[in-house]
Amino acid sequence: MGPSLNRVTFDNGNEIILIGTAHISSGSVEQVERIIEEESPDRVCIELDESRMKSKSEKQSWENMDIRKVFREGKGFFLLANTALASFQKRMGEQTGIKPGEEILTAAKIANEKGIPLSLCDREIQVTFKRAWAKSSLWNKCKLLSSLISAAFSDEKITEEDIEELKKQDTLESMLNEIAKELPTVKEVLIDERDRYLATSIYKSEGKKKVAIIGAGHMGGVLKTLEKLEKNEISSDISSIAEVPPKKKGSKALPYIVPTLIVLLVILGIFLNGWDQGLRMFLYWMIACAGCTLIASIIAFAHPLNALLSAITAPFFALNPVLGVGMLSGVLEATFRKPKVMDFERMTDDAGKLKGWYKNRILHALLAFFLSSVGSMIGTFVAFPMLIANL
Repeated sequence: MGPSLNRVTFDNGNEIILIGTAHISSGSVEQVERIIEEESPDRVCIELDESRMKSKSEKQSWENMDIRKVFREGKGFFLLANTALASFQKRMGEQTGIKPGEEILTAAKIANEKGIPLSLCDREIQVTFKRAWAKSSLWNKCKLLSSLISAAFSDEKITEEDIEELKKQDTLESMLNEIAKELPTVKEVLIDERDRYLATSIYKSEGKKKVAIIGAGHMGGVLKTLEKLEKNEISSDISSIAEVPPKKKGSKALPYIVPTLIVLLVILGIFLNGWDQGLRMFLYWMIACAGCTLIASIIAFAHPLNALLSAITAPFFALNPVLGVGMLSGVLEATFRKPKVMDFERMTDDAGKLKGWYKNRILHALLAFFLSSVGSMIGTFVAFPMLIANL
């Protein structure tokens, strides 16, 4: 069973041939090539954005990546998610003998060889991740990260028959419904918004006869969107979903709530029971936050100096919404144990094994970043009942 194929003809005579593929299926690669040859379109559209196209088609210079800059710019969680996802895709590709997205690159290669104009029709991946992150609650963010990481470590085997089975509408719809139940906001961004973005970009691309290669999971949504666009039921303006939404006023104030509550509790302790009690409460807070951060750093096997400095600064960083102990821990780990070129080159391979996260210096810095952040968060919640009990 090859890729699903849908031919859409519009009132003005324009035609779009949609090819729905599995991104790690050998059948997809072969049939994408055959269909483009047979159809001879005047434009090829692919489910890829400029940054991913560049990373897939050009050799990456990992040695030029500054991991400390990643942490300082607050992109640690995004790198963590990207690494886990890349590891999962690579493992799936190894099991089928096909690189993830090879059919997309095949389409681009054929278009280039034949001189057919090429359109990159997907939304920038960083915008997609940031929109999903911004629209998720703290609990959903944790669920999203945990599901990505667990997928990276999973030993589950998948056959090409399983991949082809996913193209059947009933199985696919069932899977999307499950995603919607578990993480509706992430489903909206990763699936619904991208369906609209892809369909609109393909629709607006120049050409009388276009072949568009998209993931099978987007086929239903893209077809529905194309129909609505043709009937003018929806706008072709997608600028609203092409950028990261600005933070709401309430969300901007949220990081200040916890520090404010802690300070207020300590002040209340001083007011009710004197300076000694207020100082004691502040020490309880520091011990809880520092202690949990230290334990988390030890679990991460962070460099001893990193673990010590992270624990000492954790209570103060937790009181400052602009800073974060995870950022400090990641920067320090990458400083004390400077990554080598080999660590960057093996990053995706090592991410699929637990010991790889401790052996690879890039992944180790990410692990220190993540666990110290979790430790500081746990310490904060542990401290609250202690402070209240001592009022």
